Amino acid sequence: MPDDDLGPVGRFREEIDPVVFLFGAGLTVGIIATFFASPGTVESTIAYLNGAMLQYLNWALLVIVFLIVLFLLFLIVGPWGKIKFGDHPPEYSFISFFTMLYSAGFAAGVVFWGPTEALFYYANPSPLFDVSGGSAAAMTIAIQQTLFHWALPQLAVFTIMGLAIGYFTYNYENVPLRVSSALTPILGADNLDGPIAKLVDILAVFATIGGVATSLGFIGSQFISGLSFQWGIDLGNAGILLVVTTMTLLFTISMVLGVDKGIRRLSNFNMALFVALMVATFIVGPSVFLVLLGTQAVGGMITDFVSMSLFTGAGVEGGTEWANAWTVFYWAWALSWSPFAGVFIARISKGRTVREVAFTGIAATSAATIPWFTFVGGTAVWAQHNGVADFGAVIAGEVGPEVSGFILFDAFPLGTVFMISFMILVTTFFITSADSSTLAVSMMTTGGKAQPSNINRIFWGVVLGMTAAILMIIGGIEALQSAAIITGAPFAFVCFLAMLGLAKHFSATHGRVILQDGAWIVGPGPDRSKSADTPTAANDDD
Repeated sequence: MPDDDLGPVGRFREEIDPVVFLFGAGLTVGIIATFFASPGTVESTIAYLNGAMLQYLNWALLVIVFLIVLFLLFLIVGPWGKIKFGDHPPEYSFISFFTMLYSAGFAAGVVFWGPTEALFYYANPSPLFDVSGGSAAAMTIAIQQTLFHWALPQLAVFTIMGLAIGYFTYNYENVPLRVSSALTPILGADNLDGPIAKLVDILAVFATIGGVATSLGFIGSQFISGLSFQWGIDLGNAGILLVVTTMTLLFTISMVLGVDKGIRRLSNFNMALFVALMVATFIVGPSVFLVLLGTQAVGGMITDFVSMSLFTGAGVEGGTEWANAWTVFYWAWALSWSPFAGVFIARISKGRTVREVAFTGIAATSAATIPWFTFVGGTAVWAQHNGVADFGAVIAGEVGPEVSGFILFDAFPLGTVFMISFMILVTTFFITSADSSTLAVSMMTTGGKAQPSNINRIFWGVVLGMTAAILMIIGGIEALQSAAIITGAPFAFVCFLAMLGLAKHFSATHGRVILQDGAWIVGPGPDRSKSADTPTAANDDD
């Protein structure tokens, strides 16, 4: 029966994958219900799991993310990069493809931490570097560390999942657009409805809710704290629920409008405002200093990339605590987003090559991120170092990091205009992230259907909003960070297996890559006329 003849409820019941939907929803809703019955139980469980993850898996996250970055860089320059996702032309222009990928990935976090993160590294530099906190030398190290955290590695885990899901979805018959499809070479195309694939998809739903709820909590706290700090408006827990409900309503409306009318248009608006605010900050701020600072910080990031990637803090006083609080947290947060980001990247990548997706995923997005943190974060550090603005309360933890943007822009001419633009930007970036993630969860729970019903999308939007509100109420920023680590750490291994699966499959079906006469070439491969990887018109319904 055609979907249009089923009605909204009938279409919802017809489309869902009962195992993934019921277990994914049950796990998440069960935690919400437990919170209302016993908040202390939820809080203590989150704290215990967070500690266990950091104690036993921190090294694994660092190593896996580092290897994924190397693999993607190789795909950009190597011969496998010409492999295409299906035989269709690209669905979106490169600009729209880039803005949707950037907005749906981690842009809300970029805006949130832009004026804040470098301040913490300025006051307390990484123990990897022999630099005194608050010194002139610490300014460069602060920006270098920030760029390292927000350029290649975080973006890499989104991109590897998008590549793996998209390649097998568009080049194989009957491979659905869902997270478990990334493991096709390992599980086998005939086992994507088996128990292991179901488990991966259930964990993907849970990880996505935890990761995106973390971001919604960050953005909500930015509004709540900003209103209180700047204008003395204290909304309390009721305000948290009000802000989260409003944001949930906004991203649900955008989500129901669909990818083209909602996410694409809003993403293009986001990038225009993002660039405008970044350029305005550069002009108003210490422009020449920012150019010098950024140049040196980028050079340092490139030079120290390996040591920064693998720094566990072992043998250095306070090193492990520092690495866990920053680098490991960021990798886990990104990994918790990798299921939804991967599905969404795959959804918009049909017709593109492996090289285009890998380049856009880590290189083009880094090119947008580096100036933002250099100009906004660099101006904040400069202002603190020279007494232009006082971020001492933020650095000391007396107020939350979410107020840094208000302190910075309040020191600017037309500061209110900057602050309002900043709040609009962080909200609209989050809306695109939230509606694309909710769309991805809906796709995961329908067996990979590219256009899930509105009832399905709205259900997951409400669940996401409630999860964010609970995390904010029980523990604020610390609870949000713990939730991201708990939900993200297991997906480090899924991303790692997806990378190994791609490498194995590309080598088997497109030829081994060998270095000959100083150039990478594709060596002898199988008879591709018999390869199961011949491009097909699979998954045309998206």
